Amino acid sequence: MAKLKDLETKYDFKKVEDGKYEKWLEGGYFSCGDISKTPYTIVIPPPNITGKLHIGHVLDNTLQDIIIRRKRMMGFDTLYLPGMDHASIATQAKVEQMLRQDGISRYDLGRDKFLKECWKWKDDHAHIIHEQWKKLGLSLDYSRERFTLDEGLNRAVNEVFVKMYKEGLIYRGEKIINWDIQAKTALSNIEVEYKDLEGAFYHIIYPLTDGSGSLEIATTRPETMFADQALMVHPDDERYQKYIGKEVRIPLTDIIIPVISDAYVEKDFGTGVVKVTPAHDPNDFEVGIRHNLARPLCMTEDGKMNKMAGIYEGMDRLECRDKLVEDLKKEGYLIKIEKLMHSVGHSERTGVIVEPRLSKQWFVKMKPLADAVIEMQKNKDEKVNFFPARFENTFLQWLENIQDWCISRQLWWGHQIPAWYKKVDGKEEVYVGTSAPDGEGWVRDEDALDTWFSSALWPFSTLGWPDKTEDLERFFPGDTLVTGYDIIFFWVARMVFQSKYLTGKRPFKNVLIHGIIRDELGRKVSKSLGNGVDIMDAFNKYGVDAVRYFITTTGAPGQDLRYSDEKLEATWNYINKIWNISRYIGLQLDQNNYNNEEIDIKKLNTVDKWILTRLNEVIKNADINFEKYEFGEVAKELYNFVWNDFASWYLEMTKVVLNSDSTNKADKINTCAVLVYVLRAILKLLHPFIPFVTEDIYQMFNDGSIVVSDWPKFKEEYNFKEAMDIQIVYDIITSVRNTRALKNVSISKPIDLVLQISDKDLLTFIDNNKHYLQRFTNYQNLLLTMDKYDTNKCQVSVLHKVNVIIPLNTLVNLEEEKAKLELEKANMLNEIKRCESMLANPGFVAKAPEAKVNAEKEKLATYKAKLEEIEKLLKDF
Repeated sequence: MAKLKDLETKYDFKKVEDGKYEKWLEGGYFSCGDISKTPYTIVIPPPNITGKLHIGHVLDNTLQDIIIRRKRMMGFDTLYLPGMDHASIATQAKVEQMLRQDGISRYDLGRDKFLKECWKWKDDHAHIIHEQWKKLGLSLDYSRERFTLDEGLNRAVNEVFVKMYKEGLIYRGEKIINWDIQAKTALSNIEVEYKDLEGAFYHIIYPLTDGSGSLEIATTRPETMFADQALMVHPDDERYQKYIGKEVRIPLTDIIIPVISDAYVEKDFGTGVVKVTPAHDPNDFEVGIRHNLARPLCMTEDGKMNKMAGIYEGMDRLECRDKLVEDLKKEGYLIKIEKLMHSVGHSERTGVIVEPRLSKQWFVKMKPLADAVIEMQKNKDEKVNFFPARFENTFLQWLENIQDWCISRQLWWGHQIPAWYKKVDGKEEVYVGTSAPDGEGWVRDEDALDTWFSSALWPFSTLGWPDKTEDLERFFPGDTLVTGYDIIFFWVARMVFQSKYLTGKRPFKNVLIHGIIRDELGRKVSKSLGNGVDIMDAFNKYGVDAVRYFITTTGAPGQDLRYSDEKLEATWNYINKIWNISRYIGLQLDQNNYNNEEIDIKKLNTVDKWILTRLNEVIKNADINFEKYEFGEVAKELYNFVWNDFASWYLEMTKVVLNSDSTNKADKINTCAVLVYVLRAILKLLHPFIPFVTEDIYQMFNDGSIVVSDWPKFKEEYNFKEAMDIQIVYDIITSVRNTRALKNVSISKPIDLVLQISDKDLLTFIDNNKHYLQRFTNYQNLLLTMDKYDTNKCQVSVLHKVNVIIPLNTLVNLEEEKAKLELEKANMLNEIKRCESMLANPGFVAKAPEAKVNAEKEKLATYKAKLEEIEKLLKDF
């Protein structure tokens, strides 16, 4: 078996990472299926296949991996199922962009050939994602990998659609939806990002057809006026009573529309008159239904004006706005332009401004589904638990204000909607089923379903649902989902309501919500701000382990964290410290001919007992915080133990045993056994965070892989409360070191040491462990006393139950020190005299630069302060 001493002299993360992942896979360490163990499932958000690994993915995936690695070591049968999301809009956009470079459109190819191109693109990019998972060290069970468009998941999607349609939860209808003019598809409400942009209220007059005047409206979207169907006022607004029932002409057109009244109008907002455009505004759509108004569209699917716009036909909507405003002004219809900042919806996928548009689409009736989840959340045994808990309120508020979900997308790449249409006697018949209907003349709906419709089924469809499989029975519901707060609505909520509806159960017990990553100035890390993090550069500079550790331990659950190269470097230094500790231990094991002996409790010395007790405390506290997903607290506990307790104190204390000729071999071997036991526990506790380096070190003195080793346990037999007083010995050593540093006295100079102790048992304890004091304080005479002691001409430090007293004459030559102080006092007096003389000179004060005068004043104050300190020291002498 290899020895720890054989670790490379220098920690090189590239060598450490090399080949580890392949060996883990070859060993089958990530596979599940041991029915003798308790199952534990992590639900992984499947990355979309267009995605390049970025810092957010690293945070998401590493948190999942930390949880699953620990649970695996604890003896659970762990399922960490990998998969990918087909990402309808993003993938189709990428493939169409690629085809356009060859002068081809998807319509040139046709649906089947276009989908073949999409599948080719998917296969190429799936390989990239696999490489990213490998680089990151994710312990995934690849034997169960799924894709949202694979055969099993497609079957599940179709069955769900049909079931929901038959039960009245899916319907087809005309509504105002969010329209992406670039992707030419509908979007759900949560696929719209709102950004504050500068816009304007355009005040426009519509002339009354009877020549009695005009009515003024204010709109932010004048280009939609060609589809106006009415002007509207409040029925109780006395200003406009006389106009109700009259007609106006849309400016620059011959189109005549009525003036109607509706309580929807806010009398005190704007002019009190609004235009009604039922096909281009969701509120106007509802008004249109109440007043039986037509619903014409004045724009095409790609955001250009259609023939309703007359001379503006073919113009882009925003280009039309500019030209229309110019013409309205020229013809006297534009009264004023009132600038404002307003929130404008943008496509989450393409970034273009979303156009509200009347369209026939498929929808999910959300209220019954949401109500069932709201009721479920009242039952503590059935609910989904959020960490931090405050995000449950966010989740519930969204459900309580739910709107129907538009699930159809005008795309080819995705789950094609299982609906067929046929004209019979001039009427459209609709058939919904998992397979095509019998008979001729049926045409299948060309649209695809929203990607989130299939992703909502992920926790159970990936395990074989709707079939009753062994995996479904064993691993569903899942235990933990890890995700960012930005997709609570996109994905978390949809998984929960679909799981409740289709299986009667929650999809997972816990949801760990993490924040987003910001730069050192607190700004969100993004390409648009130019502050993006090239994660591969970070891997190459600091190593994967350092990146994993930093991003998962810097913040608390739900909180954003700040990316910092300085902190990443500090993390690398910490890992390097662990490497050096391990190598040092290896040298000690080799020098003392250690051969895997077990700890003999009877031979434990005080510091051995102390470090074992401290390790017990660390294991206990780490487990508590691991279960609460407080990984930052776990890391803090481990850092303090590794750096302070283990490296700074215990390793130093072991030199008293290991480097002493008077220590018998058995005691040395026992201390080596403690070193190995503690180091092994440290590596295991850190393994979920930093898997590569812990595996490398572990295998230098253990058979097998740390991946499947046992998680450290609290051992009652290693609890020695009486040994904890050794901390006072450490405090005494620290106090003496500080005094030596203050007096500039080397450790090689022996001193007299008096310890005035207030507790008899403590005095006995210190007396039994004074050999540690001898080694690290270098006393020549030691007095332990409970009596009063004359501290005149002594350096005194007050500790808990102990006063540390060092006679000054053992630290320094008093006469020499007094002579030095007298000389320094004379120098200070001369400097003070010089400064006072200069400042008393009117010529200097009047002619010298102000900065020079102020500098002399500061010097004078400094010299006087030093003189006061010197005189105090001389008085002490």
